[in-house]
Amino acid sequence: MAIEEGKKAPAFTLPSSEGGTVKLGDLAGQIVVVYFYPRDSTPGCTVEAQEFTAAMPALKKLGAVVLGVSKDSIASHCKFRDKFKLAFPLLSDEDGTVLEKYGAWGEKSMYGKKMMGIIRSTVVIGRDGKVAKHFPKVSVKGHVDKVVEVVRGLGKA
Repeated sequence: MAIEEGKKAPAFTLPSSEGGTVKLGDLAGQIVVVYFYPRDSTPGCTVEAQEFTAAMPALKKLGAVVLGVSKDSIASHCKFRDKFKLAFPLLSDEDGTVLEKYGAWGEKSMYGKKMMGIIRSTVVIGRDGKVAKHFPKVSVKGHVDKVVEVVRGLGKA
């Protein structure tokens, strides 16, 4: 299923590294950045998470919430968060339901082999609950800067 800009973002409730669950509906009225990544503590995922952490002061000032999502367990997320001092919740989508709703699960190529897996991507959800921007197939370098620009373009509340 492809996610479309301008359409309502698919609802979700997922377990969080901060305890309890995060429900998208509870974040209504805020800008929400949901980024999907393949695996905790791998090189590219670590760089991306650290770049989001570095951008948190700017994103918070703009009224945005950041959520990282992968299939890793909460225990794995907590280790990853603590080891790299990440400044936002990591959500666990172990069965992949939310990944599929957001177009972040599909065929990808790794070392010439085709396989099913998490497609590194980011979705920016506006205060109205609609998808403001979808970044399919993200390259880590410079990506967070593009996300900050999109959030800045959405303006303050």
